[in-house]
Amino acid sequence: MTQHLNHYQQPVGFPLPEWQLRALPQRVTLLGRTCRLEPFSVEAHGRALYQAWQRAPDGRDWTWMPVEPFASEEDYLAWARNMEASRDPLHFTVIDLSSSQPTGTLALMRIDAQNGVVEVGHVTFSRLLRRSTAATEAHFLLMQYAIEQLGYRRYEWKCDNCNAPSKAAALRLGFQPEGVFRQVVVYKGRNRDTAWFSIIDGEWPRVKSAMQRWLAADNFSADGQQRQRLETLREEVNNA
Repeated sequence: MTQHLNHYQQPVGFPLPEWQLRALPQRVTLLGRTCRLEPFSVEAHGRALYQAWQRAPDGRDWTWMPVEPFASEEDYLAWARNMEASRDPLHFTVIDLSSSQPTGTLALMRIDAQNGVVEVGHVTFSRLLRRSTAATEAHFLLMQYAIEQLGYRRYEWKCDNCNAPSKAAALRLGFQPEGVFRQVVVYKGRNRDTAWFSIIDGEWPRVKSAMQRWLAADNFSADGQQRQRLETLREEVNNA
């Protein structure tokens, strides 16, 4: 990488002479091949999502979430009203196109338009969505919106360092690990060390290319099984 020096011959970051404040994410609908992201709505999505959460046999899906499983539909809808009203985090619902049913939510959060930094978080995927093509496409659609359409230069993923499935998901999607921030949060009466990951704008074309190849219809057999893994396709793109 080229080293940039100021007039004192001190090393400084590379120049961004055209940089401007980025627009804030909006309540938009994003359409993919297997899913659609809609602005979260209690009326349109709340009850169906609560029913989707009930498919889990126990509460382990909520271990690293900021809340526990909801005791009743009314409790969830009360929480969901706060989600709908929030602008940061800005929540989206994942609609499975094969069933037209809400199957999960995720959000853009810690939105820093001044510096072009945003985080994906509050990822709450039901058993109807987890480990599906639509789960990957939901992340792709939100990444594309933030980086490509809004022009954000850094897209973050953070999770409890104990949350091995979340860290594996970040790596699979193409995020780069950046280390662990120790003793950052106290939640549910316990410590959280936070693992940090990111994708920056210069990496996005390769991440996008691999994800588009993985999501393409011809990468799946008639029974929906992937022909090539996302990690394999990304390695091919990076080595091309």
